[in-house]
Amino acid sequence: MIWRSASFEDIRRYDGLPLTSEHRPPCSFGSAAIPPNSAEIAYWSGETGARWATFNEQLDRTFAPLSGAGLRCANVGPGQALLDIGSGCGATLLDLAEAVGPAGTVTGVDVSPPMLALAEQRARSRGLGNVRCILADAATHPFDAAAFDVVFSRFGVMFFDDPAGALANVRRSLRPDGRLIFVCWRGLAVNPWFSVPADAVRPYLAPQPPPDPDAPGPLAFADPNRVCRILEGADFADVRFDEFDARLRLGDRRSATQLLTHIGPAARLLALADDGARAEAERALEHALTAHESNGEVWLGAGVWIVSARPKRGAAIALDDGADAD
Repeated sequence: MIWRSASFEDIRRYDGLPLTSEHRPPCSFGSAAIPPNSAEIAYWSGETGARWATFNEQLDRTFAPLSGAGLRCANVGPGQALLDIGSGCGATLLDLAEAVGPAGTVTGVDVSPPMLALAEQRARSRGLGNVRCILADAATHPFDAAAFDVVFSRFGVMFFDDPAGALANVRRSLRPDGRLIFVCWRGLAVNPWFSVPADAVRPYLAPQPPPDPDAPGPLAFADPNRVCRILEGADFADVRFDEFDARLRLGDRRSATQLLTHIGPAARLLALADDGARAEAERALEHALTAHESNGEVWLGAGVWIVSARPKRGAAIALDDGADAD
C-alpha cells in the first residue's frame, strides 16, 4: 500500500511548471504558505515521473553499476530497518528488501505517484512483504524518531530547497548508532552521461542562463565541501566521500537516443524547444553517440560520490513543541 503525506495534495496546482528559478515558489510558512520543494514535487509527480516509470527497465540496467556500488557501501544485513529516500521505481528498494530479509523492513519514500506505484507493484510481484511505500516529501514527513538503522538514497537527496533542514529531518529518524549512505553525482567533467547529450542538443535551442550550482538538481551535491557543510548543519558527523566511476551501458544507439531525449539534462533542454528544433537536436544527439559506441551499444562515463555519515553524538532525535529535545 502507498501511504500519502497529508500535505502532498497542497502542491498539486504547481504541476507542469518548468524547473526555472522564476517558477520556484518561495518557502514561507504564513497562512498562505507554499510547502517547501513544491517545484520539484510538481516536476516529479507529473510527466517526468511517468517517463521514468516508462523507461524503468532500461534505467535499471544503465544505473546498475552505480546502484551496486552504493548498496555494497551500505552493507545492510538481515533484520535491519531501512529507509530509502527517493526510492523511485524501486530498483534499490527491492535490493535492500531482499538484503534485510523477512525479519527486516524497508520503507521507500518518494514524491512521484507513478514511480512509487510501480515500485509497490514490483515489490508485490516479488512477494516482498517487508516493503512499505510512502508518497511524501522526506524533507517534511514526520518519520518516527530513531526508527531506522540505515538511511539510503541513490540520487534522491539533491533536490531539496533546504538540504540541511531536510537531512536534519531524516537524521531524527535514525537510531543513534545508525548510518546515512547516499549516492550523488560528481561534476560534469567526470559525467559524460550528462555532458555528451546536453552538448549535442544545445546548439539547436535558444540560449539558456547558466544554472545555479547550488540550486536543487542532479548536480547540486557535486561539491564535497558544500555537502560537508550541509551534513554538519544537519548534525551529522564522520562524513566520508568515496569516488566511484563507471561506464554506463545505454543499449543500441536508437535506444540510447530515446532514453536521453526523455530522461536527463538533454530532455530538460528539449522540453523548451519547438518541434522543428527538437527534431534537429535529436538527430544531432544520435549522431554524437556514434563516437561512444562499442560492439553495437552506447557507453557513457559517469562519476559519483558515495557519501556516508553518522548522527552527531548527542544530536536530538525528536521534536518537542517545535524545538529539538535533548
